[in-house]
Amino acid sequence: MFVSRTSILETITVENDLSVYITNDLKQMEQCIQATRKAQSVLGMINTQFKIIDKEDFRIIGYIRPHLEYCVQAWSPKLQKDRMLLEKVQRRATRMVKRLKKLPYETRLKNLGIYSLERRRLRGDLIETFKILTGREHVNYSKFFELADITSRLRGHSLKLFKPRCRTTVRQNCFSLHIVNEWNKLPQDVVEAPSINTFKNRLDRH
Repeated sequence: MFVSRTSILETITVENDLSVYITNDLKQMEQCIQATRKAQSVLGMINTQFKIIDKEDFRIIGYIRPHLEYCVQAWSPKLQKDRMLLEKVQRRATRMVKRLKKLPYETRLKNLGIYSLERRRLRGDLIETFKILTGREHVNYSKFFELADITSRLRGHSLKLFKPRCRTTVRQNCFSLHIVNEWNKLPQDVVEAPSINTFKNRLDRH
């Protein structure tokens, strides 16, 4: 005799999947909070061990960025408050450098030869797009992007992408859509780069 058993599923608001926090509203706030908390903890330990950090020793950024940029293409923040929460960590890190503490953030970045986290995320998205479209990620690019029609590509570069219309903000903010406009702005010599390193160099010059 078959007995039917009904299982009641638990309702949760956030799920941790390989250190990526997915919430029921698909917003990035929880991910940004958790990433910031881990990075600030690392900075706190560094601050207790090194009382003076010179410009030449500014390698501490390599210890905090993995927390702030892990799998960032999947959860890149779109709200200003979330972006500022992440940027606050790097602001603190740059103030730890001797003689730079009182300078504006943009000046500190220039002196240290680094980018803001927001610019690094955009750069990373463009590099990932290049790798997908040129077959370097070994995935079918059509699962992420759709090439623009020939007529449209005559007004841009040869790998210009089509951007479909979306009604929801969540969909508009996903990686495969939010990067389209920035990708389409690139010149032909950048997108036709023969290697990833060449693409990075040409992108930085652009």
